[in-house]
Amino acid sequence: MATVGTSVIASKLIGAQVEPFAATALRHLLALPVLALLCWLFRPAWPRPSRRDALILLVQAASGSVGYTVLLIAGTSMSSAADAGVVAGTLPAMAALFAILILGERPGPLALLGIALATAGVLLLSIGGGSEHASPLPGRTLGIALVTAAVACEVIFILGQRRLCAPIEPLTMATLMSAGGLLLSVPAAVVVWEMDWSAVSVETTGLGAALAAIAWYAWVPTVLGFWLWSAGARRATATQAAASTAWLPLVAVVGAAVVLGETLTALQLAALALVLAGVLLGSMQRRTSQ
Repeated sequence: MATVGTSVIASKLIGAQVEPFAATALRHLLALPVLALLCWLFRPAWPRPSRRDALILLVQAASGSVGYTVLLIAGTSMSSAADAGVVAGTLPAMAALFAILILGERPGPLALLGIALATAGVLLLSIGGGSEHASPLPGRTLGIALVTAAVACEVIFILGQRRLCAPIEPLTMATLMSAGGLLLSVPAAVVVWEMDWSAVSVETTGLGAALAAIAWYAWVPTVLGFWLWSAGARRATATQAAASTAWLPLVAVVGAAVVLGETLTALQLAALALVLAGVLLGSMQRRTSQ
């Protein structure tokens, strides 16, 4: 999850220069050849999905591979990376909330408290002041909302994984999601280009950093991060996997300060503390239910 946390920093650099759909297409264009090479080397199994599983995979690609990336890049272009990192940290709590609302799961008291604390963290972030480099309040609020929507897209991907009938190996899944993300994002990028070509054009200042950030996003969070997370999740308990998600907001917020030079406020740190407390309580709930 530490590598996934760096995607927030990368998205901030990308959003300042490149249109989100174009950046998403480039991300998968760079990641897919590497994944294909890994598939050729390691020969993972390629199951033939049923129509139901194929539809779920399509929804997963649209939400996790395209929706999450596009909304995260758009959101970080309006808010600070620290804001986005805190909101991204609500992923476990939002996943638990969606499982309650959509799958009908019965939560324990610690899970409910974890969801409440994570929600309180986002609300505190929305009504409070941002970092020194944050946008004015209207744009910042919209940016936080877009990042929240990005997290919701990732939750849809996670829940879809639980609904698949046939198990799919991590490397195969990563390759399918990258291929699907490329196929879905290219037409959208072309449409945006035709509607407003200036939205896809980039300035020379900062272009190198944006392109480097796209490459990083493609090869580290997309390829390495997905593989490490899937492999680790097989060996770790549900509690350990849930607790490890705390690295996502920590890496994102620290990276915002160290890499991007953002000045963190007391409200941002308080919101981060609430979100982390929610994540840890959620992992404690999993421990008591095991």
